[in-house]
Amino acid sequence: MKRRDVLMATMSAALLPAMAWAREAALPGISRARPGTPQWPGAAEWQRLRTQTGGRLLALSSPFGACKPDDDACARLLEDIKNPYFIGDNPALTQTSGWQDAWTSQASAYAVAARDAADVAVAVKFATRHNLRLVVKGGGHSYLGGSNAPDSLLVWTRAMNAVTLHDAFVAQGCPRTGAQPAVSVGAGAMWADAYAAVTTRGGRYVQGGGCTTVGVAGLVQGGGFGSFSKRYGTAAASLLEAEVVTADGQVRIANACTHPDLFWALKGGGGGSFGVVTRLTLRTHALPDFFGAVFGEISAPTDAAWRALVARFVDFYAASLFNEHWGEQVSLRDGRRLKLSMVFQGLTQAQTEAAWTPFFDWVRARKEYSFSDQPSVVAIPARHFWNPEFFRKHAPSLVTMDGRPGASPDHFVWSGDREQAGWFIHGYQSAWLPAGLLGQDRQAALVDALCAASSRWWVELHFNKGIAGAPQAALDATRDTAMNPAVLDAFALAIIAGGGAAAYPGMPGARSEPARARERAAGIRGAMDALLRAAPDAGAYVSESDYFQRNWQDAYWGRNYARLARVKREMDPGGLFFVHHGVGSEGWSRDGFTRLQR
Repeated sequence: MKRRDVLMATMSAALLPAMAWAREAALPGISRARPGTPQWPGAAEWQRLRTQTGGRLLALSSPFGACKPDDDACARLLEDIKNPYFIGDNPALTQTSGWQDAWTSQASAYAVAARDAADVAVAVKFATRHNLRLVVKGGGHSYLGGSNAPDSLLVWTRAMNAVTLHDAFVAQGCPRTGAQPAVSVGAGAMWADAYAAVTTRGGRYVQGGGCTTVGVAGLVQGGGFGSFSKRYGTAAASLLEAEVVTADGQVRIANACTHPDLFWALKGGGGGSFGVVTRLTLRTHALPDFFGAVFGEISAPTDAAWRALVARFVDFYAASLFNEHWGEQVSLRDGRRLKLSMVFQGLTQAQTEAAWTPFFDWVRARKEYSFSDQPSVVAIPARHFWNPEFFRKHAPSLVTMDGRPGASPDHFVWSGDREQAGWFIHGYQSAWLPAGLLGQDRQAALVDALCAASSRWWVELHFNKGIAGAPQAALDATRDTAMNPAVLDAFALAIIAGGGAAAYPGMPGARSEPARARERAAGIRGAMDALLRAAPDAGAYVSESDYFQRNWQDAYWGRNYARLARVKREMDPGGLFFVHHGVGSEGWSRDGFTRLQR
């Protein structure tokens, strides 16, 4: 027998069990293996996986399993979970501890602490061969619980965090005439790592997320918004190439010239549905001279004064801020407070102050209003925007460092984001608000809806999470992604949400308070229902949305869902990759263990 024939026979013998499970898993009623079932791998098989991955197979359990309230180690753990970097460095934890009546953070049975795509491929093949529930985690920020599942095998990419800059990147198989500045980022890198390399040290910009501890890969696959998306488009719109391990265990390069359908699906089709992304390459942009922010808070004493204030701000935004320069948010808070937390790019401090003067003058001219937080405008050299040393010198209250011994000096979190470390969600709703609501004939309806909603719960308007008003190049690049096309016509993403303190299972002193959480969830739903009277057909952002989202296929992806479903069937016919409300998930039980339909 020829050597090639021997190799082919050997490969066929090795792959036949995996192929059989892939076929069977596609049949209704077939369930994935759990500990104690006949299909669950034995100790020898787990040891074989450990050997194949260079000893990087970890048996997982909750760090709270042996936690006693009066123990010093437990006290340190309870303090450590306030640090999102600590949470991310533990494969048994997730950045959100759960969601009332939806999911709780539970450790996988085992994790492969992958160092490269080869480790990931071995794990994927093992999961297929043994019909395991597979979970992928980089940053672990999934609000919908996509980065955890009990009785599963976890592919943990945290160590794959290399960041490499390119002066003239050419995607594999594409013409060299397309060379452009770019950055390649490993699947375990966080945006703090990317910004430090690209902006602080490299002097360029990469469109990424606003929270520094969010994983790069997960954010891009979900579409991805950052503070300056109104100028540069979504993070997915900057994707040039991805290295991805698909359900057949193959390591593939996907770009506009090679596997273009898979490439398109990875640009906003949702993380964890089409394969395990191991590396991404993103376009970088020239930095403007300045990034900056505007802060302040205005209070109104009566409902009539409140409505007038909201109406004035909406009109001011439509006339002066609805453009590529402005991002982040305003929030309509209890006590009739309008909180300003906006950022800008490409303007000087003088230009910014001039832009806001008419609005602030209007407020000051009316005695019924007061500044509960005096407005401030600050512009800084753009290269320092993610430089923690700069902020520690000039505005130390804005940043919190990862203070553990040996921590990277690049690892900081905006102090306002730290409260989300381990939080337990009670309710979370989002909706893209169409730009047509800013027209003079529609503003009154928008204002009525905002006031009605904010009387029930805080309403946040994230202007950088709607792409209407962006330059044409950003609109075109975002249009060529899998995201719901409604984002192109949205001036903002409205978010109405609430949660409580960390409540990991077994955590001493944790209080999830189900009755209170359900009451708060009802208030959040009621507020969104009031807001949607102005935009009844609004879509939602998959990475920041309701676990119980109605008509989620249309809300998340609109007309793009049919194409995404075709790519899913082609790349993952056995349904190995499952996340809640991910493409193809309607064919599985809610926990992803039982096939319901083909």
